[in-house]
Amino acid sequence: MTISSVLLLFLAQAIEPVVAEVPALDVPAADVQRVPLYTTVPAYPKLARRDRIEGEVEVCFHVDRRGRPSKIAVRRSTHRLFEKPSIRAIRASRYEPLDKDAPMSGIKTCRTFTFALERAEDET
Repeated sequence: MTISSVLLLFLAQAIEPVVAEVPALDVPAADVQRVPLYTTVPAYPKLARRDRIEGEVEVCFHVDRRGRPSKIAVRRSTHRLFEKPSIRAIRASRYEPLDKDAPMSGIKTCRTFTFALERAEDET
């Protein structure tokens, strides 16, 4: 046995796994399971289609009590051309509203839109 393997064996025995108890969040089930009434698909930008640009956009947002998206922000984007259509699609989407007495949790929702052009059959 080499010195480094003895040292590794000693360290492996000395380190004990740490288990921390994390209290469960008291999040109302109705707010976690916000059901979309309808979602909108973003339009493919003409310039991106013309230049054959593909990409993805991840948009994060909150859903207010009436079921409308708010605080919409782009989290990640492969090309700026896809950001505005993605934000418009989120803004046009609606979710099931909460009851007046139901508490809100403030959980952020994220959605990823993939912009991909259809491949021609002769392209392989």
